Amino acid sequence: MKNNKMLTMIIILLVAVILIGVILFVLLTQFNKPTGAVEPSIDEIVEATVEIPEITTNLADKRVVRLSLKIQTTSKDAAAELTKRVFQVQNIAIQELSEMEQKDLEGKQGKQIFQKSLKTRLNELMQEGEIQEVYFTSFITQ
Repeated sequence: MKNNKMLTMIIILLVAVILIGVILFVLLTQFNKPTGAVEPSIDEIVEATVEIPEITTNLADKRVVRLSLKIQTTSKDAAAELTKRVFQVQNIAIQELSEMEQKDLEGKQGKQIFQKSLKTRLNELMQEGEIQEVYFTSFITQ
């Protein structure tokens, strides 16, 4: 009888130790996960980027702007879709620019406003992924 009690106590203690070990293992693996998303490599960024040919158009104040863009998407599939939509990108850019004056595009803030509006309008079109960033590769106003 005394051996049965002793055996029962050992089994209970063993189960408790194993249970504590499993809980610690789960907690440690959960807390050691990398925080946030891993940044893509430059090769992945290039694969998901589409170059938009040079656009030349008039601004609202009769000035002329000439610019080239690179647009970064979330994936290769999104980049393939955007490549097919280049004509729509050019149209949206021309529409946005036609309502702006040269002073609206001056400085860093003016260009960022244009980039943000272009990104918003293009994301409304996208079905495969979305636009992450719009980059100027050239920008001239006259």
